[in-house]
Amino acid sequence: MHSRLTLETFNKALTILARRDPDLGAVIKEIGNPPIWKRSRGFETLVLLILEQQVSLASARAAYDRLAAAAGEVAPENMLSLTDDRFRGAGVSRQKTRYIRHLSECILDRTVRIDRLPRMDDAAVRDHLMQVKGIGAWTADVYLLMSLMRPDVWPVGDIALQAAAHSIKGLDSRPGPDRLNEIGAHWRPWRSVAARILWHHYLNTPRPK
Repeated sequence: MHSRLTLETFNKALTILARRDPDLGAVIKEIGNPPIWKRSRGFETLVLLILEQQVSLASARAAYDRLAAAAGEVAPENMLSLTDDRFRGAGVSRQKTRYIRHLSECILDRTVRIDRLPRMDDAAVRDHLMQVKGIGAWTADVYLLMSLMRPDVWPVGDIALQAAAHSIKGLDSRPGPDRLNEIGAHWRPWRSVAARILWHHYLNTPRPK
């Protein structure tokens, strides 16, 4: 088993990061500690992460709930039995329908072994999950960060993290993945905690309507 964030190590990391980086310390001082956001492990979370790609969390959750209602349960066998019309009726795009079906096939034929992920290191988890069409670096990283609770994951493609870093660091423009990777290097080995601080800032920052 690889190291996982606990409430104790999470709070320890918050203290370390606030001392190491005044910008992160200022966020915590202004709006308080971020939640230690978690997600369950398993197929259902991977389906929800696929649905969350490039849409709002609320929109993805609504589609997931409609999918669950249509299928009875979000399980691989049920996803493969749903027709295109049922997916479309749940608000799932054709592309994401293909992704969910491919994930379901990979689970059923044991190409993907979710039960083995906790024993793999971060790089191996990414490689294992990214065998699935529609699971890229962002999806794999969020699963590592929130489901496996790994302490040093940094999803550089996350738009909210890029926007928060832009604001917190007073940058001239929103950083891309390479620049965000450079910024995050200073926060090792607690980048998963730094990500939660930045998301906390993002969610508490008013945006133009």
